[in-house]
Amino acid sequence: MSTTQAHEQTRILVQAAAAACESKKGEDTRILELDPADSGLSDFFLITSANNDRQAVAIADEIEHRLKHDFNVMPNSIEGRRHGDWILLDYVDFVAHVFLTERRAFYDIERLRKSARPLTPSQFDAELKEALAAKTRAARGKTAATPQKRAAKAAPVKKTATRSAPKKATPRKTTPQKSTKKTTRP
Repeated sequence: MSTTQAHEQTRILVQAAAAACESKKGEDTRILELDPADSGLSDFFLITSANNDRQAVAIADEIEHRLKHDFNVMPNSIEGRRHGDWILLDYVDFVAHVFLTERRAFYDIERLRKSARPLTPSQFDAELKEALAAKTRAARGKTAATPQKRAAKAAPVKKTATRSAPKKATPRKTTPQKSTKKTTRP
């Protein structure tokens, strides 16, 4: 898998995780596209807030369930589920952070990652759709060019050769098979 395909697959996973956050009423969901030169660990951070620890656990469970069910992807590690004030789901290519509102304000990850490009889920969806549409247009452009080449190659060529009489089928010779029977010596 090429790096662009892997990056697109990661974007699709992040999009599904953001949808899971929204379905469980996660607040102020943000996606940080990390600078590759600055962060070699992952490509994206998904950050969302919850009003209480039960909601935070429910959001984390929904992210985990959706990615496992829809994409057969499990997190590499999960931290903070027991306390519920900051739950971290590490999927290697992206990390999902589910905070209580006051913990998110305290740690302020968005400020720590100044080189990251912040996106809302709707902006992220629009970029992903545009990238997939461009890929589709490029693929269709290649297939449109291919029939034209085939048509040029398959241009009819007049032959002046005469037809020859059909050949008679010759019977095949059969060879006797060796016996596999063992003989015993007296």
